[in-house]
Amino acid sequence: MLMDEQSSSGGEEGSRKKGVLYRWQGYSCSVTPERLVLSRPVIHAALGTSHGLLLTEDGDVYSFGEQPWKGANSQPVNPVLESSLSGQRVIAVSAGSYHCSAVTEDGLVHMWGENSHGQCGISGMDQVPNPTPVSVVDGENHPPQLVRILNVACGAQHTLALSGKHEVWAWGSGCQLGLVTNVFPVWKPQKVEHLVGRYVVQIACGGFHSLALVQFLPPPESSQQSLDKCGQCKQSLYTMTDKDDHVIISDDHYCPLGVELANSKQDLRSGQSSPAQTPQNKNIVSDFQVSPLTFENICVALESSDSSLQNDTKLEHQPGPAEQVPLRRTKSNPYPDEQALKDYLKRISDQTLAEQTEAALVGCSHPPSRQTSLTCPFRSDQSEELTLLPSSLALSRTDGNTPAVRQQSASNSITDQQCSLSLLPIVDSTSDDTSQHSSVDGGICLSDLVMSSGCSFESCEEGRVTANSLQSKKSTSLTDIKLEDSDAHDSRESLTGLFSPVSPSDSHGTDHIRAVVGSVTTTSTSESKNLLPSLCTEVWSWGRGQEGQLGHGDYLPRLQPLCIKSLRKKEVVKITAGANHSLALTAQCQVYSWGSDKFGQLGHMNAPSTVPNLAKISDGIHVWDVAAGQTHTLLLADGDCYQPILYYSGEQVLENTNSSHPLSGTYTQTPTLLPFCMNIGYVSSVFGGGLNCLALADQNAMGFIATIHELASAERKFYCTLSKVKSQILGPLLSRESLAVSLGQSSTLLFQEMAGSFSKLCHLTGQHSRSLIEFLQQGKVIKTLALIKNTAIFIDTYKEYSDPVANFLVMGGFQALLKPLQGCFGKKLELLQALMESKEKNLSPCDLLVNLFYMPLQHLHGYNRLLLKLANCFEVNTAEYQCIQEGCSKYEDVARILSKQRKDAETTFIFWKNFKGKNSESLRKPSRRLVCESGNKALTLQYAGRFSVSWFILFNDVLVHAQGTIPSKKLFSSHYIYPLATLWVEPISDESVGLLGLKLTTPEDSFVVLASSPLEKGKWLRAINQAIDDLLAVGLNGRTHVSRGSQKGEPPVSRTATYTFNKEGRLKDASYVGRWLLGKPHGKGTLRWPDETVYCGTFKNGLEDGFGDYMVPSKTVNKFERYQGHWKEGKMHGFGTYWYASGEVYEGSFRDNMRHGHGMLRSGKMASPSSSSVFVGQWFQGRRTGYGVCDDFNRGEKYMGMWLDDQRHGDGVVITQFGLYYEGNFSNSKMMGNGTLFCDDDTVFEGEFSEDWTLCGKGVLSMPNGDSLDGIFDGHWGAGLRVAGIFTKPFETLRREIKMPVAGHNAVPAEEKWKAVFEECWGRLGCETPCQGMYNKAWENIAISLTARRRLQRDHPEELSRSQNMMLESLEVIPQHLCPITADSFNSIRRYLIKACDTPLHPLGWLLETLVTVYRMTYVGVGSNRRVLQQAVEEIRSYLTRIFQIVRFLFPGLPEEGGFIVDSSSSSDEGTDSLNNSTHSETPQQGWIVSSSSLLLPVLLPRLYPPLFTLYTLEKEREEEVYWNCVLRLNKQPDLAILAFLGVQQKFWPISISVLGEKKQVLPNTKDACFATAVETLQQISTAFVPSDKLQVIQLTFEEVTQEVQALLGQEFLWCMDDLFPIFLYVVLRARIRNLGSEVSLIEDLTDCSLQLGQLGFMLTTLKACYNQIQLEKTT
Repeated sequence: MLMDEQSSSGGEEGSRKKGVLYRWQGYSCSVTPERLVLSRPVIHAALGTSHGLLLTEDGDVYSFGEQPWKGANSQPVNPVLESSLSGQRVIAVSAGSYHCSAVTEDGLVHMWGENSHGQCGISGMDQVPNPTPVSVVDGENHPPQLVRILNVACGAQHTLALSGKHEVWAWGSGCQLGLVTNVFPVWKPQKVEHLVGRYVVQIACGGFHSLALVQFLPPPESSQQSLDKCGQCKQSLYTMTDKDDHVIISDDHYCPLGVELANSKQDLRSGQSSPAQTPQNKNIVSDFQVSPLTFENICVALESSDSSLQNDTKLEHQPGPAEQVPLRRTKSNPYPDEQALKDYLKRISDQTLAEQTEAALVGCSHPPSRQTSLTCPFRSDQSEELTLLPSSLALSRTDGNTPAVRQQSASNSITDQQCSLSLLPIVDSTSDDTSQHSSVDGGICLSDLVMSSGCSFESCEEGRVTANSLQSKKSTSLTDIKLEDSDAHDSRESLTGLFSPVSPSDSHGTDHIRAVVGSVTTTSTSESKNLLPSLCTEVWSWGRGQEGQLGHGDYLPRLQPLCIKSLRKKEVVKITAGANHSLALTAQCQVYSWGSDKFGQLGHMNAPSTVPNLAKISDGIHVWDVAAGQTHTLLLADGDCYQPILYYSGEQVLENTNSSHPLSGTYTQTPTLLPFCMNIGYVSSVFGGGLNCLALADQNAMGFIATIHELASAERKFYCTLSKVKSQILGPLLSRESLAVSLGQSSTLLFQEMAGSFSKLCHLTGQHSRSLIEFLQQGKVIKTLALIKNTAIFIDTYKEYSDPVANFLVMGGFQALLKPLQGCFGKKLELLQALMESKEKNLSPCDLLVNLFYMPLQHLHGYNRLLLKLANCFEVNTAEYQCIQEGCSKYEDVARILSKQRKDAETTFIFWKNFKGKNSESLRKPSRRLVCESGNKALTLQYAGRFSVSWFILFNDVLVHAQGTIPSKKLFSSHYIYPLATLWVEPISDESVGLLGLKLTTPEDSFVVLASSPLEKGKWLRAINQAIDDLLAVGLNGRTHVSRGSQKGEPPVSRTATYTFNKEGRLKDASYVGRWLLGKPHGKGTLRWPDETVYCGTFKNGLEDGFGDYMVPSKTVNKFERYQGHWKEGKMHGFGTYWYASGEVYEGSFRDNMRHGHGMLRSGKMASPSSSSVFVGQWFQGRRTGYGVCDDFNRGEKYMGMWLDDQRHGDGVVITQFGLYYEGNFSNSKMMGNGTLFCDDDTVFEGEFSEDWTLCGKGVLSMPNGDSLDGIFDGHWGAGLRVAGIFTKPFETLRREIKMPVAGHNAVPAEEKWKAVFEECWGRLGCETPCQGMYNKAWENIAISLTARRRLQRDHPEELSRSQNMMLESLEVIPQHLCPITADSFNSIRRYLIKACDTPLHPLGWLLETLVTVYRMTYVGVGSNRRVLQQAVEEIRSYLTRIFQIVRFLFPGLPEEGGFIVDSSSSSDEGTDSLNNSTHSETPQQGWIVSSSSLLLPVLLPRLYPPLFTLYTLEKEREEEVYWNCVLRLNKQPDLAILAFLGVQQKFWPISISVLGEKKQVLPNTKDACFATAVETLQQISTAFVPSDKLQVIQLTFEEVTQEVQALLGQEFLWCMDDLFPIFLYVVLRARIRNLGSEVSLIEDLTDCSLQLGQLGFMLTTLKACYNQIQLEKTT
């Protein structure tokens, strides 16, 4: 709190020092203002003709003066509280001539006073004695909604209200309402339709006229159009442009001389909606105001005179027929005649209405493109996206109307070519607006849009207008735009932001077409500037104009609002109105006045009173508040000592007279200073009404008020100066055509950038000066002060201005600017001296110019000084003091930084001025600043030549090494540039260089420089390091950066930078962006070559190392080749994927840029139609060498065998798609010598082969029936063979002894397959050869791979699911593996292996995934041949053995294959599987038999089960067919019949069965009931994958059968084989297992030998016997 308010006098005394009101009349020197005493401070007041209202800070309302509506003798001397408003916090009051209004906090309007003309909005009462609520209801909503009001203005017979949506509502009598009606009075508040869609921020009422202040965005410039003339104003009626294939027609003309009331509107009464509505769709059609004015453009003057308006005579309007506005077509006019044109426009309007109605009825009336375009109206990169097509043009005509189609295409094409439509900022309708100056909450700084690209200055001088038609110069706000709120279904809510329209010539019907846009909130406005008032405003007026008070240059009335064009771009910030005159206050502290000047109230003489003119005020007087009474004007301005002064302009009022005519008849010629103003304190607001004047003043509390006034005064003065520089200096300069010639292209661009930044700074200053006035007039809460609350806006704007000014100075722009400047203002530049008000004399013109443009930056020191002064008004421990101090320190810091920037720029300019090196212009950059240079041989190059002289120049971004032979004249022949971002400097001290050496390291050079002294060495070391550190901190954005005050020491050794290599070599002309370490790329980065070769990945010591993505253009075809994988020392090394330009894809291991190790090569049809194949196997130095599988899809054959130098070489197997199986020895990709051929029908040939599978030589052909043919064969199999030999047909007894050849003799042994895969896994564990290495190193490698993935997951959490992340977490815990393994630790190892094998990032997981891939590649498709079953089984066994070897390496405590681990616990662990459970009973001690199959088969086999089981079914196909047919036949019989057939004794036959708990007898026809539980159990054998699980199913089946029999025969029953086998045979039959033979064979092949003994072996043997017995059963 303020210091003085803590005194013992209490709050009441403190309150008397603020909000004190003084009243007086006239301007006599003897006038003494009367103080109105109230208990609480006054924050607002309003005056009528002879009464007034006061609003206190508590929200109470007091009234005083003559108030006949309260009674005959109601003329209180002192203010009286309006008790009916007690308890309702009032935020605004207003007084008309004889009526009053008050707005409460909840937006409700209260009216009282004279009501004979409906000005109180309460029907049935001529006078309203007490405040009475008046509801403003928007009936166009469904249901109707109460409108929240922000402010009210009162006239003589009418009232205006400003809503929270910034629309205007009116009631009362007269044309000043702006309503399209001639029935008065209007009792019910109605919306002023012509202002719908415009953002109104202030309203004001005169006696019989109205004013509105509207916010706008600058429109794009319009082009000249061919004209047809209005019948009255002679302005453009239609604008038409002839294009190649269409004509563009625009009819958006508005006649300023009168408004027509059509016949259809004359029958409307007050209280009705807009006359533009139609019965069909009232809400929608009203949006377009389809009146004869809009579409037929008939301009008719009102037949009412000034006297009739004064006497409140009803307006009688006579509509003129269309013939009164002829459209003459001359010979040179190529356009259609007038009737065709009118018909066409009528069709367009009908289509518009129909389409808009249809769009609204559909429901969702927000086009997505429009909604999305409203996201950020101030982003420059979205400017083109903000273009909205009128909704009526969005649909094409389908009726064949050619003009309509042309119109639509024209509109679309033109709209695309126009400047973007920009949105005004949005204001929250719930903002607390307590005064008429709504722009406090609603205004937005539009500096982002002012001069955003180059400069386009609007002259502030009066009379300067563009040479366009009246329509082109018409206010932007004339474009009707409607906001449709989807939530409230409000069809007529005004748009809080306006669009700048396209040129009238380019968009048809802009006036009556309203773009429908989605509702927008305040969050879409410019975040940094949404609390500052807008300066982009225009003034609208309407009502009576007999005194010229409308400002349109005539004395005619206006029934609807019309923009005062001469006030556009004048930055009007406040409007007010007297009885018959109007005032507008601009941000530049100028007052425009117009209207009645009979008593000198306009403040100017001999000037037209029908248009706004400047009031004549002395130079240097800055007016910042205005008020208007009946015949006078009151001005509040800045004084010499920062205490405001008052000026009075108008008629003198006699003092101490009791006559009814107190006027003296004399009046002021120009505004006159009121001498008493210095005695009433610091005035913050003035009010006028009738003959009275009011001033609201504050006493100076501990300097607080004085400091705020001083700050506001300084800001206003500063803004006026900036505006003069902008309009008088920058504007003329930019308009000169010779400017670019004088400055050159680069300096011209810099000057334009500087001018644009200057304009933004100027605009921000104007906004701030206005916000300070509103701060004074409202809360004076220090935290709301814009300078403190929005510090970042000011600092950013000043920094944004400082950079281009400094750049312009460095490039010598100010010297070049002197010539065009002197051409404009003369050689002495008196104008500059006047603007600068500089006390320095004898300044050169150039220095004067530099000082002028650096002058704005000096203003920061004023901010700092005044904020310090303001802080002293508060105690140190208060929040206000801390807040001000924090802001003060920020401004002080930025002022120091900008001052340093100027000094650096000046130093750099002087350096370039004296630098005479060769190609110096190539070194001279706008943002480059000099740090230091090695004059007088401060630095020399080590080992330099005798006659060579070096000069080192340190800039803020580069180090320049210049060389030459004439250093005295600073002429240098060459120079080298070293960017600081890639420069490393370190001191060196050795014998060769002594103690004065500095080693400089760059990406391509490393050299040593010698300093002249230790001091010089330290200076250069610090300077270079600091420059590097500053450059890295600024982020290489090209902006100038000032070094920080504290020395940080050395910059980071590792950094991010960009560099282009120049020297010859692999990296010549390549550009690198990424991390560096001591001059070498190190870390993540991207390397690009000019031929579009790109590497993106990690580097180490300047070479590609780690994971990277590499793309290189192909030399043969117009495609790219790409490698994505691991690198080592600049070469492809490790696992990766290579996409070749030919279409081939290799995925596997690389070494030294060649395929080496295990990999898969896919060759598709893209490469060659004849080479579609897949190879997976071992590679050596880019060639296939070792074991591999090649699937040739084109030939339909698969090769599984050895390779050498890309050729099939060694043992191998070939399987064809026709079922042929070859095996033998290959050489040069051909099977040569002895081999074996197996046919699908079991025919076998053993003998000699030649190329292409030709039988050539000796051989034996064995038939399936035992016959054989031995001889010499020649020919192709299947194409006929020539045979010379012996045919043998053995006797029947000998056939059984003949052994048919078995496949696999020439196949590659299982342990020789996929060696490269296992070698890769060992390599990932850190072992060069299997089992040769440290297991600790292996665990480190595992941890590294898992941790890297976990780190990646933190950066990109979306790449891993939650379960995968949990899996990685669990793998971080390594089971105990060093000590002897116990049962518990063994279970932990088993669980760890399961998780590791499920994670491809783990080496074991990668190994398992790769083995599954190659296994499926081998045995799926063509490879699915029954001959390879045994090879497939042996391959799985080989996998288990080799994986177990890796597991034992990781867990050295595990016993060898077949070892035993004792389980000390009494019960087995829950995690154990069936295999181990079954072993407990088979060993003397319970425990675990450790084997590769028991540990790994449960993990591996489920992944390999489908291809393996398919091979089993193919092998057992014939016998299983017999088995299955028998099963199907026998299962047709009932249970008892089958039991009898199988020989089951009757004592085992179930008598009854339980079905859902109910016992049922087994009848002769019962099926599938006996032993049902055992049958269901046995059926589960097909759902188990692991042999141990299948054995457990068999065991459970036996147990189910035993339990059922024991239930019949008692628990003591013991089985014998003769009893068990028939019953189990029955269960097998009923189980209907389709591939039982395959199941049994799989169990036998892959089960441990230990499990095939004992009880489980007996059960498996029984199942196999049942399978064989079923095949032998004869059911007949």
